[in-house]
Amino acid sequence: MQEEPIALFIDHENLAIGAREQLGGRTFHLEPVVDVLAERGRVVYRRAYADWTLFAADRQALTDHSVELIDIPQRTGAVRKNAADIKLAVDAIELCYERPYITTFVIGSGDSDFTPLVHKLRELNRSVIGFGIAAATSRLLPPACDEFFFYERLVDAEPHATPPDNGSAAPAADSGDLERLVARTLAGLVQSAPGPVLASTLKRAILRKDPTFNEADHGFRGFGELLAHLADTDTIALSEGPSHGDPEVTFPESTKDEEAAFALLRSVVEKEEPVRLTGLKDLIRRHSADFSEKRFGYGSFIQFCKAARARGLVEMERDPESDDWLLRLA
Repeated sequence: MQEEPIALFIDHENLAIGAREQLGGRTFHLEPVVDVLAERGRVVYRRAYADWTLFAADRQALTDHSVELIDIPQRTGAVRKNAADIKLAVDAIELCYERPYITTFVIGSGDSDFTPLVHKLRELNRSVIGFGIAAATSRLLPPACDEFFFYERLVDAEPHATPPDNGSAAPAADSGDLERLVARTLAGLVQSAPGPVLASTLKRAILRKDPTFNEADHGFRGFGELLAHLADTDTIALSEGPSHGDPEVTFPESTKDEEAAFALLRSVVEKEEPVRLTGLKDLIRRHSADFSEKRFGYGSFIQFCKAARARGLVEMERDPESDDWLLRLA
């Protein structure tokens, strides 16, 4: 199996100051980041940018990890706030053309100024992974990347204080939407993929929707363990794939919860028939407040209703006067 060549670019000032101010005086350490990248490929290029007279204590640790230190002096009386950012961006684009075999670029920063660089690298068919301090990371940067992870998650650090709502990103909390995210993504892949959906394909699709997604935030040691849990709850079904550790992922033929949801739809339609599609979901939620068709892999409520029609549970017809669907019992 060929290893992915990786280039690592570090905006050290952003990370070091972010860790110190947001993580209770902690020092930024590169080692946990290197460990994560080792799981994704081989880091063949490493550079860190800063005025190293201001971060002299960090130089040895970075050198120990074979990082080339690019010095951007902050001259007295001169405005050089973006000098390191510009140098990093220029070096990254130059590397794209000089070493086309490097396919993955890692940007260590939370600065939104790097968002155009990320877009350009992706235009040049490079994968981009970002990482930063959550409270010091702009909300614009993570969605631009193919994947983005927060330093706090790697070192089990808690923010020193609650930061103001200044547009910074924050680690996603457990929201109870995990099943819906997996099911909805799987549903889209099942409809569009030319063949079976593999676990690796599903993970990549989820990361495209949410580059900050990490199964560890939900208590799972790996994506395979997450899928096994969802299979146990009948959210998905797993079967052996073409390679070990990469199973095929599908939906179960039917689940009790899904049948209960169709039964609820039918009972509501029976009481109100004919009932317009608009507002029907609200009527269902009066009986079951947590109802969501996305839990069962349907991309929209009308798709769920059409599935009920396909099962012979309801009839649907278009009402020209209201320009809406009318539902009756089949």
